[in-house]
Amino acid sequence: MATTYEDILALFRETDRKFQDLMDAQKETDRKFQETDRKFQETDRKFQETARLVSNLGGQWGLFVENQVAPACERVFNERGIPVQMVSQRVKKRRGGATLEIDVLVVNAGHVVVVEVKASLGVADVREFLDDLGQFRDFFPEYADWQVHGAVAGMRIEDGADRYAYRQGLFVLAQTGDTVKILNDANFQPKIW
Repeated sequence: MATTYEDILALFRETDRKFQDLMDAQKETDRKFQETDRKFQETDRKFQETARLVSNLGGQWGLFVENQVAPACERVFNERGIPVQMVSQRVKKRRGGATLEIDVLVVNAGHVVVVEVKASLGVADVREFLDDLGQFRDFFPEYADWQVHGAVAGMRIEDGADRYAYRQGLFVLAQTGDTVKILNDANFQPKIW
């Protein structure tokens, strides 16, 4: 059986129809990819929005915790024999291009307690704070002849962070019930920086 001109035209028409179907499918795939990309961009935008909200909430939560700890500092340090004359929050100093921010600064004649406040206190936070304490006298030369102590405070204390801070010579403050208290035992001797 010989292939006729009509057979060849039918084959071309069939190939053309299949090619057109393939092109239509490609256009549909492209449209779906564009729709998926648009959805990914929308999801990314929502994630960024959520991250901003969480960051703002975290900052507000941290400020809330500081506002709980700062007023309690006068009471808890007085109970430990460190009379308090002044409690300041968010004390910030610049030196050269560097900045050191202190969450709570507790001052009396001859003593200053630098307090780092975290909603959730971990060992890494304690280590970072120890670095800040090492720079304290450089940023605050007005306290050069004073006894400088450190304290960490947390609404929640991650496993081991309190023991690590204690061993480093830091006071450890925590929320217990509706009050803040020093967790260090009576044998604790604070380090002087």
